[in-house]
Amino acid sequence: MRSTGAGQKAKNVRAGLAVMGASLAFFCTVGFLNAFGVFQQYYKANMLRTQSDSDISWIGSVTIFFLYALAPLSGGLVDRIGPTWLLVGGSLGQLVAVFLASLCTKYFQLFLAQAVLLGLSMAFITWPPIGVVSRALPNHRGLALGIVIGGSSLGGVIWPIMLERLLDHSSLGFGWVMRIVAFTMLPLLGIACVTILEAPRSLSPSDPSEPSESSDTAVEEGVTSSNDNADATIPEKPQQSEIWMLLKNKVFIFLAAGLAIAYIGVFIPFFYISSYATEKGVSQEVSFYLISALNGASLLGRVLAGHLADRWGHYNMMIMAMLASTVISFSWTAASSLAGVAVIAVVYGFTSGAILSLQGACATKIASRQMQGTSMGMLMGTLAVTTVIGTPVGGAILTRYGYLSLSMFTGASLLIGSILVVVARVILDERLLSSV
Repeated sequence: MRSTGAGQKAKNVRAGLAVMGASLAFFCTVGFLNAFGVFQQYYKANMLRTQSDSDISWIGSVTIFFLYALAPLSGGLVDRIGPTWLLVGGSLGQLVAVFLASLCTKYFQLFLAQAVLLGLSMAFITWPPIGVVSRALPNHRGLALGIVIGGSSLGGVIWPIMLERLLDHSSLGFGWVMRIVAFTMLPLLGIACVTILEAPRSLSPSDPSEPSESSDTAVEEGVTSSNDNADATIPEKPQQSEIWMLLKNKVFIFLAAGLAIAYIGVFIPFFYISSYATEKGVSQEVSFYLISALNGASLLGRVLAGHLADRWGHYNMMIMAMLASTVISFSWTAASSLAGVAVIAVVYGFTSGAILSLQGACATKIASRQMQGTSMGMLMGTLAVTTVIGTPVGGAILTRYGYLSLSMFTGASLLIGSILVVVARVILDERLLSSV
């Protein structure tokens, strides 16, 4: 009995360390990407004066594309070989990319370092932790993933302020600022590499200390869990038949389609809330901090929504968050003062943060234990194209038609996406009051 308690305690400690390491991984990857607006302004004013805003924005867009496009490969590999080698390789690649960027002076050099190499490397740091944490804490998946993905929101608060102060209010120069960024990431990524670990194989699958997850046994279209979440060992490698069954799963299809359409508009306020505030007479220095406020509220939304979703249902909370974001998007331009825009930024940050937090829980909920990383990777892969095109299309709409049309476009994409996710939830469980 004592050994069983000791084993459970060790398992809980390992799971807690994995959550901490995963949050640091998101802080250094997606959180760092949230600061690209600072680079956009700096490059245009200094290093890349001859390049258009569109040319410069492609650096950030291509980074995001590789991050999402390689998610199926990254998620599949973590189910087969575990997270360690992926994290070590991705971390080394990211550090090399940032150090190389510190030496760049031309557009093509920055594109290769900060877009291609950085995006490729981030894909192998960002997605493996999702599968590991989902397996480690099946009964608290929503809260755990909320904390993990909350690391990107924290990064979205800290990195822009850090970069803006170092680039615009110091004499260090671009090269040394990027080296400082790399040296800041180095210990954080090192901690992530040594703390994000799968459970050892020595634990027995029948270990009574392992929690069960009855709520995740409702899997449609041939994707069965067989109580796999009760197995504390490293999962078996997913078979091709299981991958094919997941691709045919109607719940997965509608979930992926709904999120893909929603992603066309979900990041638009992140990119344009600051410029909207400036147009309404807010100073540029003050409007810049709206991004940090939005990301700060997003952190709260990701963690709180994940905790509530473990009780009320991941799909239920996802739908509520998407519909709330839809309402805010449609009413965005009703704000005409700093106070009004700040309220919009904070509330939208909270609701959109819940969407980003719960998408992983919804994807892994319908997959067997050995398919946790693969299901998350496949979902993220479907979002690669729409994530890249959303903000450039939004920029074109803004240039031609203004902010009202941009807000209608954002709201429409979120509304259509919400409807498709509702269909996925109904297919999974037709009982409207059930916790799904």
